[in-house]
Amino acid sequence: MAYAKAQYDFAGRVAVVTGGASGIGAEVARQLRDAGATVVSWDLHDDDAAGTALRVDVTDRDAVEAAAARTAARWRGIDFLVNSAGFAGPTVPLDEYDPDQWTRIVDVNLVGVYNVCRAVVPLMRQAAQGRIVNIASLAGKEGTPNASAYSAAKAGVLALTKSLGKELANTGILVNAIAPAAVRTAILDQMAPAHVQNMIAKSPMQRLGEPPEVAEMVIWLCSGSCSFNTGAVFDLSGGRATY
Repeated sequence: MAYAKAQYDFAGRVAVVTGGASGIGAEVARQLRDAGATVVSWDLHDDDAAGTALRVDVTDRDAVEAAAARTAARWRGIDFLVNSAGFAGPTVPLDEYDPDQWTRIVDVNLVGVYNVCRAVVPLMRQAAQGRIVNIASLAGKEGTPNASAYSAAKAGVLALTKSLGKELANTGILVNAIAPAAVRTAILDQMAPAHVQNMIAKSPMQRLGEPPEVAEMVIWLCSGSCSFNTGAVFDLSGGRATY
């Protein structure tokens, strides 16, 4: 008999999900909507008339700030922020990496998280409440070979999460991160098949994670059931993580 899943009621809550048009971000957005939240996706898609999808490049600080102001004005604030925008890039040795692409990966995966938090945190401070969940990666803890840019960026996200969580610990805002191992999304198409198979082989469960499994953890971290966790990193690795 299957175990029952937790049920949530996010009616009246407003969530911003970066990278919400595809992959993990899209599944997080779906589950938040199913629980009653209003979800605004910030991604490289076109705006929609309802204001629930805004075209935002997270590396463009002005665009991020404009999106935060627009979202808060339209929906009276932002309760949850899920930073899911990112990409892995090619899997090649560090000394063969194109420097511009290396920098772009860090800009999207790390600097983008900073830009979005910088724009949204003041709104949450004003409301004296909020939840921020950063989607990092096990690569940020272990350092995946031939993925130096992605590993470095995600390690930075973990450190940012710990730092910001401490800064906001007494404000009513909780900041946590999830570090998944390989998850079945289109991002794996950017990697060599042998690289993906190597990640699967390292998992005691011998499989990829699934986007709904990541989203389940995200919505728990957004819920009132999470109350004494901040600046924390939650592994989602099928038993692969060792610390």
